[in-house]
Amino acid sequence: MTITGKSTTLHLSVLAALVALFFILPPYHSGNLSRIMVLAIYAMGYNVLFGYTGLLSLGHAMFFAAGMYGFGLSVNLGGLPLPLAFLAGMASATVLAAVTGFLALRTTGVAFMIVTLMFAQTAYLVVLYFGTYTRGDEGFVIQSAQRQFLGIDLTTDHARYVAALVLFSACFLALARITQSPFGRTLVAIRENEERAKMLGYDTGAHKLKAMILSGLISGVAGAAYAMLFGYVGATFATVQYSIFPLLWVLLGGAGTTIGPLLGVFFMFYLIDFSSSLTTAYMLVAGVVLVLLTMFAPQGLMGEMRKRVFPWLP
Repeated sequence: MTITGKSTTLHLSVLAALVALFFILPPYHSGNLSRIMVLAIYAMGYNVLFGYTGLLSLGHAMFFAAGMYGFGLSVNLGGLPLPLAFLAGMASATVLAAVTGFLALRTTGVAFMIVTLMFAQTAYLVVLYFGTYTRGDEGFVIQSAQRQFLGIDLTTDHARYVAALVLFSACFLALARITQSPFGRTLVAIRENEERAKMLGYDTGAHKLKAMILSGLISGVAGAAYAMLFGYVGATFATVQYSIFPLLWVLLGGAGTTIGPLLGVFFMFYLIDFSSSLTTAYMLVAGVVLVLLTMFAPQGLMGEMRKRVFPWLP
């Protein structure tokens, strides 16, 4: 079987496993997996910029929050139907990513990291400043009656799981395709050696801007999906903490791998869930496990699998 065939089989197998889990998981774990899939979309968006392009951003929470607030405010204040509100969330994150990328990509390395962090802090303060509409730290709830799509109640566990799976599948397959396209391979070339990519005639600046916009768009999809499926919009999701989370998920799962973000979110979610049932110092347990993983699997779980067993892993 060719590498493309193996890759396609692997991605479809992951989706088939998620479909099968829908029928066998108890409600508690089904609800957890819905949340994990939405957060994995966010991690996949981050992975485009960090894992494939090699740009370390500390400001991705602003794209997640832009999708979330774009959706939530469109529903609550604009009275838009769900599909249009979702598009508004995606558009908000995309425009913000384009503007931020245009300015931040004039810097490199640590400066890029700091500039994205400052943009994210500004976005967080904007959310607080317009507290009359955003409800500041308190946030706001999207009522159950507003979360109906074509007669389907998205507040039920089953509908939420299916909606999360559909969105995850679309992003997962699209990114698998993009990362194996000439555009995706160019991003990897930029990550490995930008100067050589320039010498070969690639417009690295334009490619990095496109990667930033794509990354922001997918993060916005995750933010809008979170608000739509879980019914809450809050400033917490715009804090720096939510810029650090996707970095950890991608590092754990394997940067520059298509399945790594899902695995990273799944691992960290259940690590905290399990350790918090044992002790109140669960963050200490999680920290020790993360340090050990970083020491013995520096390329992340899927990265180590690719290095040691399956070199064809996408």
